[in-house]
Amino acid sequence: MQLPYEMVLGWRYTRAGRATRRNGFISFISGVSMLGIALGVAALIIVLSVMNGFQKEVRDRMLGVVSHIEVFGPGGGMLEDANRTMAEARRNPEVMGAAPFISAQSLMARGEDMRGAIVRGIDPAKEPEVTDLAASMKPVLDKLKPGEFGAVLGAELARALGVKEGDPVTMIAPGGQVTPAGVVPRLKQLTVVGTFDSGHFEYDSGLVLLHQDDAARIFRLEGPTGIRLKLKDLHKAREVGAELASTLSGQVLVRDWTRQNRTWFAAVQLEKRMMFIILTLIVAVAAFNLVSTLVMTVTDKRADIAILRTLGASPGSIMGIFVVQGAMVGVIGTLAGLLLGLGIAFNIDVIVPALESALGASFLPRDIYLISRMPSDPQQSDIMPIALISLALAFVATIYPSWRASRVNPAEALRYE
Repeated sequence: MQLPYEMVLGWRYTRAGRATRRNGFISFISGVSMLGIALGVAALIIVLSVMNGFQKEVRDRMLGVVSHIEVFGPGGGMLEDANRTMAEARRNPEVMGAAPFISAQSLMARGEDMRGAIVRGIDPAKEPEVTDLAASMKPVLDKLKPGEFGAVLGAELARALGVKEGDPVTMIAPGGQVTPAGVVPRLKQLTVVGTFDSGHFEYDSGLVLLHQDDAARIFRLEGPTGIRLKLKDLHKAREVGAELASTLSGQVLVRDWTRQNRTWFAAVQLEKRMMFIILTLIVAVAAFNLVSTLVMTVTDKRADIAILRTLGASPGSIMGIFVVQGAMVGVIGTLAGLLLGLGIAFNIDVIVPALESALGASFLPRDIYLISRMPSDPQQSDIMPIALISLALAFVATIYPSWRASRVNPAEALRYE
């Protein structure tokens, strides 16, 4: 099958300019344009993959502690019948597990040290159904016995209070107790039976787990304040939450995990969009280098263009030659950038440790970032737009030089040849 001469000439001009007649070598200026596009595309893929990796890492650690959906009573108060609500929620095919809980705020004190904390009363037998953290520390949760007032503290909270397993810690509950001497705070001494490290500082520094019965006695509640649900697909939390809000009996308040940390996720998405726009400018600059490349090529090939015109080539055919040349540079540069970017993104867990070893430095100190490896999560929803935008910019950059080539006057071009 014979290719159109526009494609043949466009590829020939891409491979060799007048200054370099060696077949098989890409002309220097075309190579620079390809390299610029490739580096821009690779940078976009690597940066967005790392940002996706960080978001996924934080999300997974967060969901190790919080559930996919929480159901509360009216106004966030106590549920009327927690067992009935759990049974109704389990009828939804997307719900995998359900567990009751009590949530309240308190102060934890040890000597002169005092820290605010969220107290969560749980059922140790059912809690592993709704969070990965509880499933991984079931032997610790089994130490929470009703009536013994044991507590499991976040590792950072325990470190701040200077307590370890077996030490006593005092809980100061909200809502003081009225006595003849006035209102005095309600205090309860707890025994630390274990700690947990979720990798998420917010929960490690401010969460205390108690047995549900003990929490109900301390906060003077008759039952759970809500239930926690785990779904088959965490990305369907909003849809399932809306279904449960309409199907559960009684007045309930349904809240999914995306709403609990809406500000954080919105900030990450905004930062990701801004990085995409900023790094796309790198690709745009590299793509529009094609303008100077093609303008120089058109100037260099004026005589060839004039000869083709005298042989009957139409202005559209001349324009097609240089569009093919620019498109080939864009396609090769984009493909090279995709290969380079994906190669680094999929192997960043090997590349970064090698660089840290060679440079003797740590890019992610664990005491600051709580993770010691560089996460990466390349997603098709990011990669496809990057490739399409790169190709589109390269094509747009070819329009003016190609049109200029089609306007070359044969008589003027051949006058001094």
